[in-house]
Amino acid sequence: MRKGLLMVFTGNGKGKTTAALGMAIRAAGHGLKVCFIQFIKGSWHYGELDAKERFSDLIEWHVMGKGFTWKSENLEDDAKLARDAWKMACEAMNSGKYHTVVLDEFTYLLHYNMLELEPCLEILQKRDPNQHVVITGRYAPKELIEAADLVTEMQPIKHPLKKGVKAQKGIEF
Repeated sequence: MRKGLLMVFTGNGKGKTTAALGMAIRAAGHGLKVCFIQFIKGSWHYGELDAKERFSDLIEWHVMGKGFTWKSENLEDDAKLARDAWKMACEAMNSGKYHTVVLDEFTYLLHYNMLELEPCLEILQKRDPNQHVVITGRYAPKELIEAADLVTEMQPIKHPLKKGVKAQKGIEF
């Protein structure tokens, strides 16, 4: 049986975006098109932004947010950015162009009520039945987990930050 999967990588541990990047690169390695939308990464320079150039013919990349949205001084502006990014995601899912659509850090938009859960679930469930969608972020709502075909919860057991080791190029960014 072949079926487009709804996959969720959630939890407090490291590796959610990394897992989604791996899926995107795997698909691109097979010559399949991917749309990767980062909802709140912001203006920091991440290694994946350089790596994307190597797959620019197969992975379409969109950085849509301004950073750690929940700490923003203008939540209404951030909510508008979130709605605009979701509109782009809906267009990508409906375009028929992509094997996989990645919604990186999408769960935060639901957690902070920037988008309503039910209409989002409805759109996710009505997408092309062969299209894969990957969603990442902490606080995945129970309803999203129930709707998903695959859910992985990343849980921290040990992290170098606890010993004072700061974020490192090629590991955290």
